[in-house]
Amino acid sequence: MADWVLHVDMDQFIAAVEVLRRPELAGRPLIVGGRGDPTERAVVSTASYEARAFGIGSGMPLRIAARKAPDDAVFLPVDHPAYESASAEVMAALRAVPGVVVEVIGWDECFLGVTTDDPEEVARAAQTAVLEATGLHCSVGIGDNRVRAKIATEFGKPRGIFRLTAHNWFETMGARPTRDLWGVGPKVQKRLAAHGIHTVRELADADEAVLVDEFGPRMGVWYHGLGSGLGPSAVDPTPWVARSHSRETTYQQNLTAVEQVRDAVTELAAHAFDDCAAEGRAVVRVHLKVRYAPFETRTFGHKLVAPTTRRDDVIAAALALAATMDPQREVRLLGVRAEKTMPEGEGSTERTPVRGRI
Repeated sequence: MADWVLHVDMDQFIAAVEVLRRPELAGRPLIVGGRGDPTERAVVSTASYEARAFGIGSGMPLRIAARKAPDDAVFLPVDHPAYESASAEVMAALRAVPGVVVEVIGWDECFLGVTTDDPEEVARAAQTAVLEATGLHCSVGIGDNRVRAKIATEFGKPRGIFRLTAHNWFETMGARPTRDLWGVGPKVQKRLAAHGIHTVRELADADEAVLVDEFGPRMGVWYHGLGSGLGPSAVDPTPWVARSHSRETTYQQNLTAVEQVRDAVTELAAHAFDDCAAEGRAVVRVHLKVRYAPFETRTFGHKLVAPTTRRDDVIAAALALAATMDPQREVRLLGVRAEKTMPEGEGSTERTPVRGRI
């Protein structure tokens, strides 16, 4: 028998949860985001497949989504408790599948580790377990490591199963753009293109030394291996411990005065600190995210001299970052992230590189 990694990804998870609660919405373009009011400043958290057909996707401002949406589209507010509850039911159902180890990596996705001669059978068992327990559908990617399993899921959507291994990696992925690789965002794609690397095969065939010069010794080697689908294969069932807590707000009216920005940053920093303090963790680094009008986003970070358990220290660090902002520009969004100390032996803090967020 062989060791396999399965990646389980819920199909249009948030939208599907909403349809379970409101069956009459099935088949209609459904957009979930903010308070459900497309005239307010907020972004799409998820769009149903019917809405995606109109070019609506996650991260899009609701106002733009409203212009793209057909007349019968439905906008709903984000309901975090409902999604957390549904996620817990999904993961409990998967943990009950015989012979699997479950590593949760998000509300709507996880890795399964299993030793078997028939990984497709295990994938079908996982889909059945989730559907019977929750009424929700999922797709499953099968791989000989985490990277290939994660990427395989996209070929199985929706409600399907796909196997991606070293044997069919280049046949499936070789001609695809590097952006299709897990962990390659638009900025990395652009930097790779500057070296004449546009496809997955070209990345695999690239000179590793060139990538190390561009991205550094760790990520350069990682990206080079990614071109061949290389990656870790271990599945860790240890509960994941969040590395940080963040608070962010999109303002319905732009902040135009320095005093407004200072007050907003102070409030966000205090809340982020309190979230860390509630877990008994000291803060070691503070990050500030700002989105200037109309839609330009910048992030800043500052490592503290020493870990702190004082709210005033975190607020002061956030305000110091705010002082570097352009005072002449209007602000539509602010976010503060407090990075905290991690307890020894509790949870994993090293995961496969993915696109970051505040």
